[in-house]
Amino acid sequence: MCQSDSVQELPVTFCPELYLQRRGWVLDIMRREGITEVLDIGCGEGELLACLCNPAPWLAPPPPEVLPPTPSEKGTDDELAELHKDVLHPEKIAGLDISRSELADAAEVTKPPDPWQKSGLWHEPVRWEPLEVKIWEGSLAHVNQEFVGVECIVSTEVIEHLPDDVLQAFAPIVFGAYHPRIVVLTTPSYTFNARFTAPDAPPGARSGWPDTTKRTSRIFRHHDHKFEWTVEEFTQWCNEVAEKWGYDVELGGVGKAQEVDEWGRDEALGWASQVAAFKRREGVEWAEQRARQVAERGYRSPTGQPEQHKLLATHQHLAHEAGRRPQSLQAVGDLILERMVRLRETSLSTRELWFQNEVAIACGGWLDWLVRAIQAHDSLALHSSSGGLPGEWTIQLDPGLHHLIPPEASASPPDTDEIADPWDPFDEDLPWGEDASEVVILEHGDEVEERAWESQNIDWDKGMQDLETNADWGAPEGDWSSGSQWT
Repeated sequence: MCQSDSVQELPVTFCPELYLQRRGWVLDIMRREGITEVLDIGCGEGELLACLCNPAPWLAPPPPEVLPPTPSEKGTDDELAELHKDVLHPEKIAGLDISRSELADAAEVTKPPDPWQKSGLWHEPVRWEPLEVKIWEGSLAHVNQEFVGVECIVSTEVIEHLPDDVLQAFAPIVFGAYHPRIVVLTTPSYTFNARFTAPDAPPGARSGWPDTTKRTSRIFRHHDHKFEWTVEEFTQWCNEVAEKWGYDVELGGVGKAQEVDEWGRDEALGWASQVAAFKRREGVEWAEQRARQVAERGYRSPTGQPEQHKLLATHQHLAHEAGRRPQSLQAVGDLILERMVRLRETSLSTRELWFQNEVAIACGGWLDWLVRAIQAHDSLALHSSSGGLPGEWTIQLDPGLHHLIPPEASASPPDTDEIADPWDPFDEDLPWGEDASEVVILEHGDEVEERAWESQNIDWDKGMQDLETNADWGAPEGDWSSGSQWT
């Protein structure tokens, strides 16, 4: 290695990008713990909150009194459990930050979608459960009574920005006054910073920002960082906080460079971001200990004290009216049969069927209801794809009903004087226009008349009447009510 290389920073890149790896770790912890209520301290522009605003594709399993368990194939039950454990069902989320401009962005990205504006996706998502979002402005050094007892607090890449007085209040307020069941934290690893330069590089080879507190000679990754902890320093802080406030802590990290370090330091230097997941110890003794320490430090906000946090926005994402209101298993099975015949399919994947929404609405948002309806129907069978992903099921139509599916009509060549229209509104391979009311255009001499699509009395498939007689197609999909309130 030449000397000029030792005075330059080394390339260090991450795939996926480091912030995405941190977010992925946070979401994994939330899924594992079944989190439904979240406070994001230092939420910034609300990127994590926006992720949590995405509606779940289906509801959690229905209670036994709604869908009683029956002896079924264990493989199907196991696959359903795998599908459910990967889906979050947040009910209340909140963000806190001190930056008014970033909070304005957070309020914007977490508001409900316009019910009249299509997402542009091939599948319009349906929200099966309501969600409340609140955006707060203020310092975490002040206690907000609304946050007391919140289920989960997230604080990613925040504590290193805190001045000493706020850092000293962090643990008593977060772990004491709020005492959530789960706390997840991330912070940069100063140990990893050595990866940016060669072992023999002079101090000037490292670009960055000197420690503004003058407590160390360290070079930090960001101009606003008040400290960056080594692995040993972060471990010590987490263990002390956990023991003092009655938590168990799980330590780890995310972010390894794509480039191989030619000095073989990757294992020793560890991860770019350090992570910690705290889980509250339960019991009266621990609860009393936390309450006593909070009272001793005076962090409990007395009744009548002026509010230190300002509520900037409240959003209500409302659930579809059919949520948790399924049709009968027989009606759902008949609907599936009707759809398969209409689509000319003797087999169909459950995913393809579910995300057409009509069947999902008939199931009230319960995927378990769909599975049970297929298993209970005389003309349908459910098969798991060998070696596929969990939930990769195929619905098979009874061979005795294959005669209901008409053969594909062979195309005849057009007449020579026939003008071909290159756009077919029923061609699924071509995108629909943004406004269907502007599709039909009739010309009368020099005048052009536009008509909206009209309901016509056309029997598209008279052979389906017998199937449709016994099926109730459920609530309309168009009820996308939502509400937001700014203060």
